[in-house]
Amino acid sequence: MTSRSVSILGVTGSVGQSTVQVIEELRGQGAEITVEAVTAGGNLAVLADTCRRLSPKFAVIADPARLSEAREALSGLEVEVGAGPTGLEEAGARPSDWVMSAIVGAAGLQPTMAAVRRGATVALANKECLVCAGPLFIEAAAKHGAQLLPVDSEHNAIFQVLTHPERVEKLTLTASGGPFRTSSLEVMAAATPDQACAHPRWRMGRKISVDSATLMNKGLELIEASYLFGFPSESIDVIVHPESVVHSFVHYVDGSVLAQLGTPDMRIPIGYALTWPDRAHISTERLDLGRLGALTFEAPDTVKFPALKLCRDALQRGAGATTALSAANEIAVEAFLAGRIRFLDICRIVEDSLTVLEGK
Repeated sequence: MTSRSVSILGVTGSVGQSTVQVIEELRGQGAEITVEAVTAGGNLAVLADTCRRLSPKFAVIADPARLSEAREALSGLEVEVGAGPTGLEEAGARPSDWVMSAIVGAAGLQPTMAAVRRGATVALANKECLVCAGPLFIEAAAKHGAQLLPVDSEHNAIFQVLTHPERVEKLTLTASGGPFRTSSLEVMAAATPDQACAHPRWRMGRKISVDSATLMNKGLELIEASYLFGFPSESIDVIVHPESVVHSFVHYVDGSVLAQLGTPDMRIPIGYALTWPDRAHISTERLDLGRLGALTFEAPDTVKFPALKLCRDALQRGAGATTALSAANEIAVEAFLAGRIRFLDICRIVEDSLTVLEGK
């Protein structure tokens, strides 16, 4: 990679900030990376700091009511400032070679689609683009010549070892099991938001951390994998792997099973996506299997974690069901984080929503 212009949709979140770190490291190695646009949900302090570090041409705050506040926070920097849905969409439409789609939730769909429609290379960390609009999103990418590069560690792992897709028997996504893997239903029923967000392996935002705690995140990834790689639900398995070292498996017809391994650090898949089809040196902790000692695997407990079945059922019913599932989950997680419902209510609400949809 000699030169590349990039945009980062969702720069203040964990994936966005990891992307910033990768860009800075590659710049330090001599890569010519310019930044066209960055967007933020509401963290103006981090947005301002990022703009000072990356010098983007355009910066957006999601809330249109905070445009004046954003301009004040970014005063003195040579950056155009936008706000609201129009600004987010413009950020995706700006002429960068490569776009990191890391806005959490359905809010990321419109700006990411703007990047797809101009034929950009899109590094996809936003699951909802495919969960909510999978067929339309894949069709738009094909129509406009956009290249989709998965950034979720599981899908990025599959992408790296999917050498003969026509000779695949099945895919297996790995799941850490989250903070409640060994907890009883009684403990889970009383779980607080802070406990649900205390992921044992990954540092993530609160919404995705709760999704990991319910295993909804893995169910959404199952839907995402189906749309992204073109495999039906019955050809995709999930296995719990607490060490989070093996990021996915691809099973071939000759009995070979290929996997991608690495330390649980999002800079690895981000670096791969940013430099693809090349690879660059990224200063992450190196995997030491001798020190690790053992890798363990177990089947997911679908009684404690019904989200997996809900997602698989929704995928089999079609795009309308997966969209409803994603929307219900976003609302339920928000209610849990606000203290209005209990942890186990999240999946109950999603299930009730799908039942109502089916009744219609």
